[in-house]
Amino acid sequence: MEQYLEKAAILSESLPFIRKFYGKTMVIKYGGHAMVDEALQESFARDVTLLKFIGINPVIVHGGGPQIARVLERMGIESSFIQGMRVTDQDTMDVVEMVLVGKVNKNIVNLINQHGGNAVGLSGKDGRLLEAEKLLMYDTPKADRPPEIIDVGKVGRVAAVNPAILRRLDEGGFIPVIAPVGVDADGETYNINADLVAGAMAGALKAEKLVLLTDVPGVCDADGNLLSSISRCQVEELVGENVIRGGMLPKLNCCLDALEAGVAKTHIIDGRLPHCLLLEIFTSEGVGTEIRV
Repeated sequence: MEQYLEKAAILSESLPFIRKFYGKTMVIKYGGHAMVDEALQESFARDVTLLKFIGINPVIVHGGGPQIARVLERMGIESSFIQGMRVTDQDTMDVVEMVLVGKVNKNIVNLINQHGGNAVGLSGKDGRLLEAEKLLMYDTPKADRPPEIIDVGKVGRVAAVNPAILRRLDEGGFIPVIAPVGVDADGETYNINADLVAGAMAGALKAEKLVLLTDVPGVCDADGNLLSSISRCQVEELVGENVIRGGMLPKLNCCLDALEAGVAKTHIIDGRLPHCLLLEIFTSEGVGTEIRV
């Protein structure tokens, strides 16, 4: 009986959070270890389905870098990176779209549906959901010349989000699962960083929360201690001290941009932790790091 009473208490404690977030939209960037570990995949699918059933509207944006790399290797297509971005020619773009839209996206959709959800897979091409433009990158400027543009091929940035199709799906009780592939005004296809897509999507939808699943506990200070909350000023300080660097930088910039676009709260959490979404949403302490203005 004690274990049942404990479960009942947990459900009762979650009521204020369910009431607070009922009818609200949450954009979740799904990536990292949570996408490749089978137990975590199952946990994620169940949790997303639960969110929908209790009246919260999850919108999933997923990555797929490791899956793309494996297919490129099998096909004998060499990968190269500049400033962390995969150089993407037409052959590589064809593989990226095939893997993200045709394989990874449908696997996530299928898993959510197996757990009772009604998921629908989309790419940025569907309903012109994601309007893209070519991402311009620059080399490190030298004293004797200005920075030069580096061409990384069909890598894009989000120019605009047209969320009408997402609102229609929400009204129909569906869970959108979005592959980060966009199209420009000329019909050219671009691969876009999933964190950037999630941030832009959250801003366009004026989401209650943007949650990024990562392979780290969250944002840490210089001593390696997890910061439960961090402001823009603190981010700038830690960047200046070289405490925050590498892959965490674009994630934090994505969260700060989303806040400026009207998102209520943004979070970076550890996707390796089972039920991390539920722990973040339905507990006072949460997990990971909340990023605030």
